[in-house]
Amino acid sequence: MEFRKNYTFGSFRIRVNWPLAACVVITAATFMRLGLWQLDRAAEKVDAQIELLAELRVNAEPIESIPLGHLHSTNPELQNRHVKLIGEYWNERTILLLAEFYESQIGYGVVTPFRLSSNNDLVLVHRGWTTGILPPDTPPFTRSVTGPVEIDAQIFVPSGNTLAIENTIDASQWPLRIRALDIEILSAIIGEPIFPFVVRITAEQPGTLTRHWPAVQPEINQNLSYAVQWFSFGLAVLFIALLASSNLWTLLKGTDTAVADTTD
Repeated sequence: MEFRKNYTFGSFRIRVNWPLAACVVITAATFMRLGLWQLDRAAEKVDAQIELLAELRVNAEPIESIPLGHLHSTNPELQNRHVKLIGEYWNERTILLLAEFYESQIGYGVVTPFRLSSNNDLVLVHRGWTTGILPPDTPPFTRSVTGPVEIDAQIFVPSGNTLAIENTIDASQWPLRIRALDIEILSAIIGEPIFPFVVRITAEQPGTLTRHWPAVQPEINQNLSYAVQWFSFGLAVLFIALLASSNLWTLLKGTDTAVADTTD
């Protein structure tokens, strides 16, 4: 059986050693399969995250049932935790976060205190984005909601790396306009204790505006990075084998020399 054979396609010439070619293909295919496995792992994480969020939303517990000892930023279970709030919006104390953007349009983040009917406590509810491009003397649209309501939301725990932004606040005019939420300052202005974290309202709830914050994503960047690496290794093996067994490199350089027979 002839294991080596030369092929010519116009000016392109290639010498195929079939046992060696089989090893190259198997190696490249193995790398490619590892890349696909990493993509499968990323897809599994996304599916698991979707199922978890759906389950947490269905089984959301009242926000007041969270023990006070759990309300700290180092609690990993607190971030994005689904909670249920029953009470009323305090529309007259709505807060506008300046210079928030949605699809390249400038506007406001709308945060409204929510008074819980069970214990009369206040929770800041981030209801979404509203446009800031308005005719002169036109107040921002904040979609006031009156009367008792029940809403679902997710607790938002800001990153510890968030830069502090100095606020200049005119507490005599409402809606209050501030550059960044500071719950301690707002508690002092309102004159009441406030739940230590903002909650972000979920879709299709009473008072929901344009939800402009990023969706919660599982950590799949490492899987995608590994997938790219494995695919790159597979393609590199094929390309190097092609260069070593053909005159492709000389064609790319613009010179056509015979492929040296290095198998003798």
